[in-house]
Amino acid sequence: MAYLIKGVSILGAAPTDLFIKDGVIAAPFEGAEVVDAGGLVALPGLVDVHTHLREPGREDAETVETGSRAAALGGYTAVCAMANTSPVADTAGVVEQVWRLGREAGLVDVQPIGAVTVGLAGKQMAELGAMASSAANVRIFSDDGFCVADPKLMRRALEYVKAFDGVIAQHAEEPRLTEGAQMHEGEVSTRLGLTGWPAVAEEAIIARDVLLAEHVGSRLHVCHVSTAGSVEVLRQAKARGVRVTAEVTPHHLLLTDELAAGYDPVFKVNPPLRTRKDVEALRQALLDGVIDVVATDHAPHAVQDKECEWAHARPGMLGLETALPIVLSIYGPQWELIADRMSRAPARIAGLAGHGGDLTVGSPANLTLVDPSARRVVDPSELASRSRNTPYAGMTLPGRIVATFLRGEATVLDGKAVK
Repeated sequence: MAYLIKGVSILGAAPTDLFIKDGVIAAPFEGAEVVDAGGLVALPGLVDVHTHLREPGREDAETVETGSRAAALGGYTAVCAMANTSPVADTAGVVEQVWRLGREAGLVDVQPIGAVTVGLAGKQMAELGAMASSAANVRIFSDDGFCVADPKLMRRALEYVKAFDGVIAQHAEEPRLTEGAQMHEGEVSTRLGLTGWPAVAEEAIIARDVLLAEHVGSRLHVCHVSTAGSVEVLRQAKARGVRVTAEVTPHHLLLTDELAAGYDPVFKVNPPLRTRKDVEALRQALLDGVIDVVATDHAPHAVQDKECEWAHARPGMLGLETALPIVLSIYGPQWELIADRMSRAPARIAGLAGHGGDLTVGSPANLTLVDPSARRVVDPSELASRSRNTPYAGMTLPGRIVATFLRGEATVLDGKAVK
């Protein structure tokens, strides 16, 4: 399909016409289908380095297809699917299964993340080389949901992936400090009588791992940074030239631990929502580049796993369809910042060629069109995800994804999924 995207603003610049043909941004030509983009902003397709698609094993919560649809509606053209499936994505066979399901859905590029350890058990290193050389071409490895707590094993993993420029993405949580934890350790947890998850449990692992990465000379990525102390550890590491990148979630940029006061499990997440001071530090760190990317940590859960008592509820929130509006609500239309933190940098970290590029002639036509003047009330029943555990229900958020194109093919038009 060939398109003329008429009167669009690329990253907030003056309106222009954008032509798409044969999967790339093209020079002007005749006979294209016209998409009226007056008042819309074009961004490189968003890339998420932290998505839970649940398939195989928990298709009652999400599938690769439903998660891909949610991603496309959120403006994404690529997502990295976490390894905590059932069976765990710790072999070439499982990551190739996820990769093929993504190709069959055809809505976004689904790039599997491989487990660091067998079964996410933290005891034995998984088949990193086999996953890297598989059809899925895995480059990110993570036990997300669990910390690679053994420093010797973490060092070995960092050394192993260095051979093919892979990256270890760490869920930073010292498990001996978070046993039985239900929320952030602080004034609110004390008032509610809930066991606290101390900030130092995150900060201590990040401090250890940046030292390991510095020693090995390998790439480390820190998942869902949530504390002001973690920001300072990362700031110092980057100043020394350590090869470390980091992500922050939309919910950690917006929400605080005060929301746990009503014991509504929709606000239970790992790492937990922190204090206003932490939120402010994270917001500034994203501006400064100490935190490199916004990642959704999209974590769908079936009703029985979320709509129950707080102590028994599984942690996690939906994120793919609301990420860009949340970022817009915090930073406003800082389009260069958004393009870098939500497209270019995550594509670079994940090694996703063809994503995160400039929208210039000859570039792959992976892009999204946003209406910055639109406002949307979040209605869980209207979300494409199979689950409904969004903390933003009833909130009015800015921005609407009008269209998304994957290699020149429309996956979303007029705000609706094409497939």
